Amino acid sequence: MSLIGTEVKPFKAQAYHNGKFIEVTEANFKGQWSVVCFYPADFTFVCPTELEDLQNHYAALKELGVEVYSVSTDTHFTHKAWHDSSETINKITYIMIGDPSHTVSRNFEVLIEDKGLADRGTFIIDPDGIVQAVEINAGGIGRDASTLLNKIKAAQYIRKNPNEVCPARWREGSATLKPSLDLVGKI
Repeated sequence: MSLIGTEVKPFKAQAYHNGKFIEVTEANFKGQWSVVCFYPADFTFVCPTELEDLQNHYAALKELGVEVYSVSTDTHFTHKAWHDSSETINKITYIMIGDPSHTVSRNFEVLIEDKGLADRGTFIIDPDGIVQAVEINAGGIGRDASTLLNKIKAAQYIRKNPNEVCPARWREGSATLKPSLDLVGKI
């Protein structure tokens, strides 16, 4: 079953953000666009490269009105220790959610039950708390945050223009399509 079009399920978790511990719930995903980026574990190999890439695109995401949340099954204490000890992770200014109870990972259907770790899952959530896009990668395949920007721009465009769709390789300002009987078989 796909999570596309579903509302984020309730949860409460502790997070590390800019030198403080904070509480995050599903309510944080309402009223703005959100990206939730799951990764297997702190103090690993591919994960810091992805989180740094996400940080390198954070300003552009914020310009689009998007808040970013990274999530692993580690604790918020572990996130702080990693942030304090890694030059790469020390750059992160977005919210790092700890999910030792596995509630958030299960809610988003990315928990690898027998390992207690999360798959590499990326979720775009609209201001109503509805999942609009999902990307899941195998553990050894890192993600590219630059592709995330285009997906968010497309999701935001479609939200504002519900009678249009964005074709493959669509970029902001490009032509869209208006589905209709007249268009069937002409593409």
